[in-house]
Amino acid sequence: MEDNNERLTTRVSAKELERRWQAVREMMRANKIDFLVMRNDEQYLGGYVKWFSDIPALYNYPFTVIFPADDEMTTIHSGPNPPGEPSPPIWAVRGVKKRLGAPYFPSAHYTSSYDAELAAGVLSEKKNATIGLVGPSYIPMNFYEYLTKHLPGSNFVNATEEIDRIKVIKSAEEIELIKRTAELQDRAMEHVKKAIRPGRKDFEIYAEAHYSVSLQGSERGLVLVGSGPSGTPVPFFLRHYQNRTIREGDQVSILIEVNGPGGLYTEIARQFSVGQPSQALQDAFGVAVEAEELTVRLLQPGARPQDIWDANNRFLQKKGYFPERRLYAHGQGYDLVERPLIRYDEPMEIRAGMNITVHPFATNEKVWGHICDNYLIKEAGAGACLHKTPKEIIVV
Repeated sequence: MEDNNERLTTRVSAKELERRWQAVREMMRANKIDFLVMRNDEQYLGGYVKWFSDIPALYNYPFTVIFPADDEMTTIHSGPNPPGEPSPPIWAVRGVKKRLGAPYFPSAHYTSSYDAELAAGVLSEKKNATIGLVGPSYIPMNFYEYLTKHLPGSNFVNATEEIDRIKVIKSAEEIELIKRTAELQDRAMEHVKKAIRPGRKDFEIYAEAHYSVSLQGSERGLVLVGSGPSGTPVPFFLRHYQNRTIREGDQVSILIEVNGPGGLYTEIARQFSVGQPSQALQDAFGVAVEAEELTVRLLQPGARPQDIWDANNRFLQKKGYFPERRLYAHGQGYDLVERPLIRYDEPMEIRAGMNITVHPFATNEKVWGHICDNYLIKEAGAGACLHKTPKEIIVV
């Protein structure tokens, strides 16, 4: 009989899963929560189901995990009706008592209650249960409405904050996987450096980056590439906008934001120049590097994200660049954007054990400068940069 374990990519250990489950059950007992319910449909920003089950959600196929306080999990995934074999395969799951499935698809609206019906059947096994929702922004209206209608007497609470505060602190095993992701991305940057030349299109560089990271064990992620004439703002672009041809004298901006073996994210960005970079780009890139260094110094346990955000904006404006208006640093784990967000509205303070990516922008009407790297937070502050790619404009 074939050994299906050969099919599995890098997984966290059973000991690591038990650590997570134990921490969560302690929280559930303290808050008198009987079940947790989470539902994700993609890996980029779908880290809850992956963190609990070590199985990713992918390609907009909704994947639900029900985590009881005193029993093993139930998973619900799009698949055949019984007696068809449900997903994930039995040999891939750990800590799962029931695997349920039904042929539901978000694009077929009349199937929109199928997974909720299965979830309600499991949750109804305990009368008047307290049910904690994890990541309600991922749970569609029809799913939630079905549960509340068919589980009268149940008490629904938002357990996201409690789970986030456990999930953002990385274990020693997770940290080693995070370091492997950063190393993978450094090698990918070296690979694309050799691929950039006049006559190639942006999407070809995108393909080269994905080729490199895929061969190294990455399963999912974003690669953004933008090229443009020297002396003009050249931001990143999504794949739909990557048909431009690179020319002599161009500058090229590249972001590689992919996970590594085990599914944990880091991200790296550098700017390239086909020939000598403009003075404006050199100046802006230098300011972006200074902004990164400023933020790294401020990433101390107990620091408030709003204070770091304000310091970054004061620095950028003093140097003559636009203030940040979106997001320039944040946590990463199984989500490529994980809390805390280094922003004006984030209530979670910096803590030792977080994996933080820092990607400041030095931009104005004439130039677009950027850099991105990851740092692990220790008791004494941010550790050494996880990426080893030089912090410089790379001339090709």
